[in-house]
This record gives sequence, C-alpha cells and structure tokens, in this order.
Amino acid sequence: MAALRLLGPAVGWRLASVLARPIHPNEQLQRGYRLTPSDDELYQRTTIQRLERESQDIMFLEGYTSRGFTISGNIIVGPCAVLPRAILQWNVGTYKDITVESLALFRLLEPRIEILVLGTGTRVERLDPAVLKIMRQCGIAVEVQDTPNACATFNFLTSERRVTAAGLIPPPTVREQMDAAVG
Repeated sequence: MAALRLLGPAVGWRLASVLARPIHPNEQLQRGYRLTPSDDELYQRTTIQRLERESQDIMFLEGYTSRGFTISGNIIVGPCAVLPRAILQWNVGTYKDITVESLALFRLLEPRIEILVLGTGTRVERLDPAVLKIMRQCGIAVEVQDTPNACATFNFLTSERRVTAAGLIPPPTVREQMDAAVG
C-alpha cells in the first residue's frame, strides 16, 4: 500500500501542473513528451498495477533477459522501477525516454532514497545533464550503467542496507541488436 500512496502525489503533481495554466477555448492540450503516438495521458485514465506484495525483506535482482527481470522470485516483464519495498512497471522504452518526468516517482519516495541506479540496456548511455542535475539537487545520487552492471550494483547497495532504488530497461538480445544495426 505504501507504493500506491507514493503515486498519489505524483499524479496530483502532474494534474496540478496541467491545471495551473489557464486553457483558452481554441488551445489544444499538449504533453511535454510522448512515448508512442497512441499513448496520450490527457485523454486516458491513469492506472497503477502493483506487481508484487509489499515486502519487509530487501529486493534482490536474481536475473534478467531481453524481456524483463526476475526480482525476489517475481517475474517482471519490461522496464521496471525497483523501490525499497515494491516493484512497479516503468513506462520507458529506451534511455531516451528517461526524463525529469519519468524520474518523478523516485524523487517523491519517503523515506528519500540515497542512490538511484539506472540500467540503460546493453550499453551505458549518456543522459541529459539537466536531468541528473535535478536529481542531485533533490539529494539523490544517480548511477547510470548498462543493465547487467546496474543489477549487480543494486544488489550490492541493498545488501549494505543503503536506501536504493533502480530504474531498469531490459537489454535487447544479440539478434535484436544486429537487426537494429542492419535496419
């Protein structure tokens, strides 16, 4: 339930930012970023899917594939946000989708996390410096790594009882990488 309560302020914050600006009758509503052409939050309901019951134990990343992760015995499909006591789906497709908005959840957690480990797929990718600066201003250190190393780093930090969260993107298979390079 704590993870669901955490999302309340995030949804309220987004709604407040949309409602704070007066809308003129001839003006179209727009979103700051778009993941897919059909994904439009302004006209769809926000939904939350809890992937795992709250756990008193620490989260442990047991494995990963190109389709997802195995975390503390739970199979998670696609990108995910691993919080100290919950696992949530994370609505990003690639490292290019990691923005201030997509990291808002990690800034709103209580107790505040110390370190956010981001796994960007097969390679370490460069994120927008402005995004990293905002996270630092919030008192959160960000470690950007390829996903295999991010999983190991997350496990190491949580085993030391550090307040850590992770945003993980599954690495593509070798075949998917070759298809992308050719196509």
